[in-house]
This record gives sequence, structure tokens and C-alpha cells, in this order.
Amino acid sequence: MIDWRGAVRAAVTGPSVTYGVIGVCALIFVVGPASGLSTSYGSGNALVAAQSAYFERWGVIPADLLGGAAGALLTPFTALFVHGNWLHLLGNMLFLFVFGAMVEERMGHVRFGLFYVGCGCLALCGYALAYAGSAQTLVGASGAISGVLGAFLYLFPRARVTSLFPFLFFLPLRFPAWIVLIFWFVLQWLAARGAGSGPGVAYLAHLIGFGLGFLFAWAAYRGIRVKAPAAATEGEGQP
Repeated sequence: MIDWRGAVRAAVTGPSVTYGVIGVCALIFVVGPASGLSTSYGSGNALVAAQSAYFERWGVIPADLLGGAAGALLTPFTALFVHGNWLHLLGNMLFLFVFGAMVEERMGHVRFGLFYVGCGCLALCGYALAYAGSAQTLVGASGAISGVLGAFLYLFPRARVTSLFPFLFFLPLRFPAWIVLIFWFVLQWLAARGAGSGPGVAYLAHLIGFGLGFLFAWAAYRGIRVKAPAAATEGEGQP
């Protein structure tokens, strides 16, 4: 017999926001034109046109956002759930999975959810302000995840995390968190190179998100002793 109460309790007490965001991002990507899996968008030039229209509809275009274009005010939020290609999606979701659970456990579900969305939206808005005249479309959760990484670095500066590296045959290995953070930035660079004519990658948004996450964690938790997290499979507060 399935223990439904136990399943519900685990979903509530576990990193439900982190897993929920991963599920939503994966679902949106698979059913959208960026994945290339749905035949409803056509192929060849038709698929490229559908992808371009999709990114422009849901992504952030600085010139439109600051120019007051209809619907543009919502794009800093919608862009957080749209990704340009498989590498972009998998890279972001991998690092949200590795780092998000511990930060969510420390902050709590509601605060973490607001923190995640806030960092992501502010990072994209900050980029738009810096490049107000740009017509480049920006999508992806990178700004929000950068905020998670910044908070993680402050909350768990000596942590070691379990990660799966493709070039090491996906073996689960434990590394200092700072090494994994460097790998994340390299992965973002590779995603940008492979994006082709798709949406851009805003490195300034990454820096803004990371800084916001670190500063928020510093302001909210300075002087508070961080307890070692219970989920040892995803990291540990002290090595």
C-alpha cells in the first residue's frame, strides 16, 4: 500500500520549491519550440521562425521593457521559465538541483520562492537598465540561479557538494562548492556559444543575481550560526 501521508509530508518538508521550479522549466521547454520535439511547430525555417517568435513573446527585450511595450512588464518573470536550448536548460537545472535544496531548507519554502523570483527578475531588469536600447532577447533562469549560488556561498562557505560531471562519466563525486561554481560559469559560456541565432545570455544579469543573493543572505543571516543540513546527499554545511 502506498503511504500517501508520508509522500505528502516528504513533499512539504523537502525542497518542494526547488523541485517544482525544475519540473515547470522542464515541462515548458519540452512542449515549446526550443526543444524541437513537438511537430506542431514544423521543421526547418518554420521551426526557426516559431522559436524566434516564442523567445520574443516570453523573453526580456530591454528596449521593449523600458519602452513600455504591451505585455513587456511581465517578461522578467516569464523569461525565468524559458530556455534557449538543451544545454542551457540542463546546465541551469543541474545547478539549481545541487544548490537550491540546501538554500531552500535554510530559508524556508515561501521565503526561498520569493527570493528566487526576486533575484531573477531584478537581475534581468538590471541588465535591461544597463542596455536600455538593446533589442536582444534574454531568457533563462540564470539570474535567479546566480542568486541561489550567491546565497549558498555566504550560507555554506565551506560546504562540499555532490555533483555529476559529464566528462567524468556522470560519476557522483564530492567537490568543494567553489569548484562547482566555476564549472557552472564555464557551462554558461558554452551554452552561449552554442545558442546560435537564439536568445542571448546576459552575463551582467548573472553578476547582478549573484550579488543580490549574497547580499540578501548576508543581511538576513549574518551572525546566525548555520546548522548542517539534513540532506547529506546534496551537500554538507561543514566538511
